[in-house]
Amino acid sequence: MERENRTASIILAAGRGSRMKDFGGNKTLLPLIPKGSPFSGKRPILFHIIDNLPPGPKAVVVNHKKEDIREVTQHLDITYSEQPVLNGTGGALLAAMPFLKTLDCKNLLITMGDVPFVAPETYASLLSALKTHDLLVLGFMPEDKKQYGVLEIRDDQVRRIVEWKYWKNYPEEKQQALPVCNSGIYAARKDSLLHSLTVLASKPHVVQKEINGVVCDQEEFFMTDLVEYLPREGRSVGYIITDDEKEVMGIDDLSALLKAQKIYQQRS
Repeated sequence: MERENRTASIILAAGRGSRMKDFGGNKTLLPLIPKGSPFSGKRPILFHIIDNLPPGPKAVVVNHKKEDIREVTQHLDITYSEQPVLNGTGGALLAAMPFLKTLDCKNLLITMGDVPFVAPETYASLLSALKTHDLLVLGFMPEDKKQYGVLEIRDDQVRRIVEWKYWKNYPEEKQQALPVCNSGIYAARKDSLLHSLTVLASKPHVVQKEINGVVCDQEEFFMTDLVEYLPREGRSVGYIITDDEKEVMGIDDLSALLKAQKIYQQRS
């Protein structure tokens, strides 16, 4: 396959999923077809994501219960990129840099391991928009924006992604002017992304986290920072919007899992 037509994909699947109570496994392996319990059954979330992605090399970023992921995907042609420390979505991308550097391809999709319903057509739309942008953000417009990051857009360019804990304090008028939320799913020109990842690696955030009952400082890297780094280098950051909020729903707790299993049953 020619480089122009090859697309690589990275699936972020390293997190613990601490909000999925009573489940100790990797939540990307939770079933969309339950049997006996919501936590057991068939059609793991991860498999559904892989099937919806376009052909091309794929890497899964792993940490929590990485052996389980390797075991159930050993029959697939997948690269495993280990994120040794859970240091943010940017840290997950940095862990995948060796995979990216070996690829003979032009474009890249980055998706979350707990967001199963992004359609092949939506991935295709993201890739198509890379003709005019270096990075694309998949946005959506929910009825309730609470907890989501929002896109600051100017002149059809994404200038910044602002997390909920910051924009919730904006005046009401400014909040209303920011209707598009961030799904956490991106497409990028590989060469542009690789260059910006070196910048990302040099600028960690120091955050306080509780680890084993002890509060300590930890370096983290945020993928959303790339939205600000790329334009400084003369590169373009665009967006597309999905009309279906369910398409970008994340499965982060039991109620979301039950909803996703119902959606999958209805669509099957």
